[in-house]
Amino acid sequence: MTAKEIRELTAEELQTKLAELRREKLNLKIQSRTGQLEKTARVRDVRRDIARLLTEVAARSAKQ
Repeated sequence: MTAKEIRELTAEELQTKLAELRREKLNLKIQSRTGQLEKTARVRDVRRDIARLLTEVAARSAKQ
């Protein structure tokens, strides 16, 4: 997910996307612990996407 795509999302969409990514992060963590995780780089990508979303949320709240 790019910064441009994130900026185009509404506040509601940001929150739902954030919730989805947090759920995915949890699932990846469980898979990692049980040895079922195949794409280990996906964990890093999800963490970075969460950080991007949180940065956008903070930037929007700072503007108001």
